[in-house]
Amino acid sequence: MKSKIYLQKITTMKKSTKLIAAAITAVALFLGSSDVKAQTNEKSAWRLGFGIEGGIPTGDLHDVRSFQLGGTARLQYGITDNLAATLTSGFYNFFGKEIGETGQNFPDGHVIPVKLGIKSFFTDNLYFGAEAGAGFETGDGVPGDTKLILAPALGWADKHWDFGVKYENFSGQGNNYGTVGLRVAYGFGL
Repeated sequence: MKSKIYLQKITTMKKSTKLIAAAITAVALFLGSSDVKAQTNEKSAWRLGFGIEGGIPTGDLHDVRSFQLGGTARLQYGITDNLAATLTSGFYNFFGKEIGETGQNFPDGHVIPVKLGIKSFFTDNLYFGAEAGAGFETGDGVPGDTKLILAPALGWADKHWDFGVKYENFSGQGNNYGTVGLRVAYGFGL
């Protein structure tokens, strides 16, 4: 039984790695065809963005949840012209999966993330992001744990749009999982 679970985890990791590679390739192709060269982060400037996030669960969550979808708001402050601090919060819904031979659906789970982070622009529009924070679990059949969230991202942003590919890890209380996902957001200066 343990070897079957181990093989399932390896297969999931391989699928996740392929998804990340495909998403990074798509972003690189999109960026390579774009001639827009606008400064996307200004020192001492505030920005607010609203995003839609989707992801595929990994780890312990993969067997009972099929997909993650949510919305977030992100406040961003330009520390320098190439570095910004971020505060992100919102709501994630993890859709339950049909489990076992009984055909029963596992109930949906929810997480309210609160994360601090950075966005470091290494070209005019391309950035590396890193966030850390807490995720508050809610929903039917969920113990209400608080998870440590660590989330690296690679993204493309201009004056209004922000497209990011990320891995988000949720850990704590002996139940660890993650998501490989995409964030699409629209933002504006304050």
